[in-house]
Amino acid sequence: MRKVTAVVIGAGHAGLAMSKNLAERSIDHVVLERGEVANTWKTERWDSLRLLTPNWQSQLPGHRYEGDDPDGFMAVPEVVSFIETYASTVSAPVETHTAVSSVAVDDGGYRVESESGSWSAPAVVIASGGFNVAHVPALAEAVPADVVQLTPTHYRGPDQLENGGVLVVGASATGIQLAEEIHRSGRPVTLAVGEHVRMPRTYRGRDVQWWMDGVGLLDERYDQVEDLVRARKVPSPQLVGTPERVTLDLNALSALGVRLVGRFAGVDGGTAQFSGSLRNVCALADLKLGRLLGRFDEWAAEAGLDGELPEPHRFDPTEVEVSPALTIDLASNNVKTIVWATGFKPDYSWLDVPVLDRKGQVRHEGGVVADAPGMYLMGLNFLRRRKSSFIHGAGDDARDLSDHLAAYLDERSSNGR
Repeated sequence: MRKVTAVVIGAGHAGLAMSKNLAERSIDHVVLERGEVANTWKTERWDSLRLLTPNWQSQLPGHRYEGDDPDGFMAVPEVVSFIETYASTVSAPVETHTAVSSVAVDDGGYRVESESGSWSAPAVVIASGGFNVAHVPALAEAVPADVVQLTPTHYRGPDQLENGGVLVVGASATGIQLAEEIHRSGRPVTLAVGEHVRMPRTYRGRDVQWWMDGVGLLDERYDQVEDLVRARKVPSPQLVGTPERVTLDLNALSALGVRLVGRFAGVDGGTAQFSGSLRNVCALADLKLGRLLGRFDEWAAEAGLDGELPEPHRFDPTEVEVSPALTIDLASNNVKTIVWATGFKPDYSWLDVPVLDRKGQVRHEGGVVADAPGMYLMGLNFLRRRKSSFIHGAGDDARDLSDHLAAYLDERSSNGR
């Protein structure tokens, strides 16, 4: 049994940002990683993926992008290199290929069991991320056996798919990107569209992330929103990072020939069923986009930037068929593959501390785990700020939570523990 003050679980950007902050506070710790540094980026991302955030936003405590393309978007190998370089730069005490099998309460602290042995620590930081397991609805069980089912975790590129039609379920960032890529490979694609966040890549000549940053939306805190549960469930925006900074929305996909249908509702005897809500969800997304652009315009005017920017404008409404298909016979439409771009969820199967709610999520207040003193979370959606799940959001969250952790340790010490 090895003793340490804090155990950080996960050596992605969030865990490494926490490691940097702990080191600055002279808190001895270890970072346990089931694979290698940036493991998820190395093993669970498709080949053509790029970051949705521009390079100038790629920054961690004491480290930032310093290349010659600040307005570009890192491809997967560049992201891996960025995170690996950071781990080396901050000399993070990472133990690779050390999967955690259990975290349990032990003698006023925590006992962490792994493939490489056991650790005892008064503090644990769970930075394993919120995207460990691809969410596939139970409805998938009714899909005919001859239709291949994939999740983004296992998808690498269209060449691995059978020839024939593809049904992509989910129209957030992942779904729209895969729908476009697969359709361009020559396979006809149908995209099942549920609730989504429409967002242009650029507006008035600036990247949308520049606008989000400027108006303060990315720094909005968890204790400043009216409905935090709702805010944490908002789908990822329809964005894609490309050298051309293109906007990839449902209109762009329709223009390419991608067929739009409503939310996937089930399968009955080989017939896929879809909700009739497509027009409504698209109209709502268009409405919310208009409100967001209005907020951008108000901020620009108040900041005296109107003279530096092109005039405000609005985007065309989402084009939807008058009567979108409510059913598709998979066999007669030659649908060979279904790609479930229906989101992800964390994996806490190894967490043997009673901190999970009825949906399997850790109960916490801005990353401070409820009913488990000395336990913290990092890297989840809207953990402490709207930008928490982005690379550049980890720094502020790590600073706040390491402050809390240090205060907790001081309190333990003053109580003679």
